[in-house]
Amino acid sequence: MSSLDHDQHLHPSCRDKTTVTSDSSDAHELAKQPLQGLKLASHAVLEEAQQKGRLKCSKCGGSRMFFCYTCCSLVGVTPQDIPLIKLPVKIDIIKHPNETDGKSTAIHAKILAPSDVNIYTYPCIPDYENEKRVVFIDSTWNQTNKISTDERLQDLLQVELKMRKTCFWRHQKGKPDTYLATIEAIYYFLKDFHEHCLAQEYNGEYDNILFFYSYLRSVVSKAKTSAQKC
Repeated sequence: MSSLDHDQHLHPSCRDKTTVTSDSSDAHELAKQPLQGLKLASHAVLEEAQQKGRLKCSKCGGSRMFFCYTCCSLVGVTPQDIPLIKLPVKIDIIKHPNETDGKSTAIHAKILAPSDVNIYTYPCIPDYENEKRVVFIDSTWNQTNKISTDERLQDLLQVELKMRKTCFWRHQKGKPDTYLATIEAIYYFLKDFHEHCLAQEYNGEYDNILFFYSYLRSVVSKAKTSAQKC
């Protein structure tokens, strides 16, 4: 399962402002009703693509649905079909080499915000000495320590997301529901950054970062419900 290291790394522009954590006024309500009231683009294009079934990626030939997690490219849909998002900060995702690409939600961010998101496979870590960004770790929770303790990341300010609860359908056994999937952590970070660092009222500006995630979650939920009725 894709998950996020519990200590997040925050762009230093917030050093003199309110630290971004998930204890904002609506945090408890969001914990009770996660991913409610999102302003999302229509999922109709995904519903149509799902009816067509899995298709071959034009680059690697792999059988994929919606996008190729190996090539970071769309499959069965076009860029015009999906929302493209401009983020307020640049995001780097450091992926553990043993993290399964097909189970990672990090690819969602790269496809939906291609100009603002880069994915690197550990031990490859960019130099943040002159340009500090927001860095997320994409790995299972048992694999995060090796990356989070890397000396190249130690000078980055760390921010912890405490209150939000995951909606991920691949919950890791023995881990609390406050351990978020990577795309969830990115979303909640962006929302808090918008409200606390930019000091602006949040109006769904980054909700579409959950465009694929929310749809896949609904598909899994419906499948589980159907299975229980059988």
